[in-house]
Amino acid sequence: MKDELQQAILAGEAEVEGDDEDLDLDEHPITLPSGRVLDEAGAEAYGREVADRAARLRGRPSLTGPGEHSPKITARVTPALKQQIAELAEREGRRPADLVRDALEEYVASHG
Repeated sequence: MKDELQQAILAGEAEVEGDDEDLDLDEHPITLPSGRVLDEAGAEAYGREVADRAARLRGRPSLTGPGEHSPKITARVTPALKQQIAELAEREGRRPADLVRDALEEYVASHG
């Protein structure tokens, strides 16, 4: 979903005049269709909200916990094995990374 400012700009409902690098939002605040006013402090808070929302939407949910990055392991495989993993993941309607994670968990559980 597009954020409110982006929707307003695309709809022509929000407009910024002048050089955006020198725009003083305290002097020329932007009012969004919702009535939210973006002065300097409001724009800063809005930017943090958008960045936080983007961070929550980016990538898969953390396996470690909210707001934390899951550890990663990189492995080299043959082209044939990569293709087999991709085909199996496709058949099962899963992502290759999920399939590899399950295989590693099974291996460690049986050899641990």
